Amino acid sequence: MIESLKKVYSLFPPKDRIKFLILFGLMLLASLFSVLGIGLIPAFVVTIAKPEMVLGMKYIGPILKMVNEAGFHIAAMKYIKLTRDLAEKFYAVHKERPFFNDLVEFMTSGPIVVAMLEKENAVEDYRKLIGSTDPAKAEEGTIRKLYAESIQANAVHGSDSDENAEIECNFFFSTSERFMK
Repeated sequence: MIESLKKVYSLFPPKDRIKFLILFGLMLLASLFSVLGIGLIPAFVVTIAKPEMVLGMKYIGPILKMVNEAGFHIAAMKYIKLTRDLAEKFYAVHKERPFFNDLVEFMTSGPIVVAMLEKENAVEDYRKLIGSTDPAKAEEGTIRKLYAESIQANAVHGSDSDENAEIECNFFFSTSERFMK
């Protein structure tokens, strides 16, 4: 391995070799942190308080209180009404599913509150906090057990993977609208 590194190092012009050493050092540090389970990049999840939660501001306060008490930092938040076009783009992954049109119709039926939440293990921890999509199957004390009305009107959306969280954060929030810890 040392010989390979020397070979790569020699490919850089002398004036750029310090950049190689810095980059290599950062890669080693990132690898060490990864092995130790220490994240260098903050983890995010997108949550959407769905129309039935927002109309009349029924449960926004209690939901945000649960989010804060679970240790999440609200990095960005908006109060908006999705257009049909935006809803179709956001839920495009479900385009071929039988519930797609009903979902789009529901999500455009009123205002929503969308937030970008920051926390280590954000997706996994948020999925635990919100509970099962079916409120009848959700664990006691979860957001959906407490506030959801049905599988479709299940109170909140939560990103289901780190990859989707990144896509969803970029869908709703520009970098100038994000305020990380």
